Amino acid sequence: MPHRPSLQRQKTSPLARRRAVAAGAAVLVLAAGCSTGGAAAAAPAPPEVVSQAVLEPGQDNPMIAQGVALGAGAALYKTSGLGPTQLNAAVADGTPESFIDTDQFTGGRLPAGVTITEAQGMNVLRNIRENLEAQGLTLENVTTMRVFLDNAPGSDRADYAGWNRAYRQFFANTNLASGDTELVPLGTAAPAAPLVRNPARPSRFALEVQSLPVAGWLVEVEVDAVFPAGTGPR
Repeated sequence: MPHRPSLQRQKTSPLARRRAVAAGAAVLVLAAGCSTGGAAAAAPAPPEVVSQAVLEPGQDNPMIAQGVALGAGAALYKTSGLGPTQLNAAVADGTPESFIDTDQFTGGRLPAGVTITEAQGMNVLRNIRENLEAQGLTLENVTTMRVFLDNAPGSDRADYAGWNRAYRQFFANTNLASGDTELVPLGTAAPAAPLVRNPARPSRFALEVQSLPVAGWLVEVEVDAVFPAGTGPR
């Protein structure tokens, strides 16, 4: 009869089995820890994106962005629609000319080629800047802009050209390739340094409307701005 080992010799005690399992688990944990640590060191987390303008390639000085991508968790600030402030007491209240800034244009007299819409546009953008600064933001933080234009008296179309000259005084006036300041015309005057140097190019629309809520307004603007990383609403 062939020899058969006894059952007692084939059995492993419960204590021995527990020790073997524990040793194997320790080896697995150690190996996993080494692997994870190596991967983390080789691939650091990318920096957080707050906002990023999407610009048409090949342009050194585009006016607006094709769109703006916002990072997860970005803190957004939205203004109401803001118009110009009535600053010209030399003319009747509620006329377009009453919203000319007499600190910029002495006596409310506009230089050659400067339109009422252009003058009101600069007035509005100063108000936008003050609104943003009250929240700890600047014009550089603007990501989106919505513009509503009414016809100037005697015209049958909104003055988009005048508005765009006003816009360039405060936005999109740096060269993306060189970083230099771009000169901006005021009316028909020779291009000169803008009122505010600002590389921001927000996404934007501008459209003509039949009327605006305040008599004499030709321009109303609202913007969205994003707080810089690590900051938020006051």
